[in-house]
Amino acid sequence: MVTQVGDRIVIESEKVGQPEREGMILEVIEAPYGTRYRVIWEDGHESTIHPGAGSARIVPAAEAATRSKAHG
Repeated sequence: MVTQVGDRIVIESEKVGQPEREGMILEVIEAPYGTRYRVIWEDGHESTIHPGAGSARIVPAAEAATRSKAHG
């Protein structure tokens, strides 16, 4: 799957009992050592991340929009 600007990224919690973290991808940064993402989080903060294998899940923008309409 190709990650695109506007997709959602969900980061699993490292500690039991803490919620996952979700944000929107603002930029996909390709580099020889891997892909990084510039993300705006639900709390309004921005950061650049390079998630480890299995720690993040990408939700395509179209699917995320469908989900929010179903929950709204």
